[in-house]
Amino acid sequence: MAGYFELVDAPEGGYRIRMLDGAGELMAVSITFPSKRAAVAGVAQAREIAGTGLIRDRSSDAPAARHGSTPRVIRRALGTAGRSAPATGGSLAAGKRTRARH
Repeated sequence: MAGYFELVDAPEGGYRIRMLDGAGELMAVSITFPSKRAAVAGVAQAREIAGTGLIRDRSSDAPAARHGSTPRVIRRALGTAGRSAPATGGSLAAGKRTRARH
């Protein structure tokens, strides 16, 4: 089931992107963009990252990295033995997952 992006007004002015899954559940909220044109460019960038980007495990329970080493890179979903797993949250910015209230 395909998800979608929504352009919404940011509380402090400008625009934000909300990424929702096919059921309408909020998956991520972007940074604030100064214009709709910039927000649409942000959607294009998010699509590129989602399609090609690796996952870097920076969570508190990630294996300890040596000083100066790069974070662990996850090349497939954890615990799925090669099968696709549903996404479980995230953010286009560094914020916490919240439900859409607009």
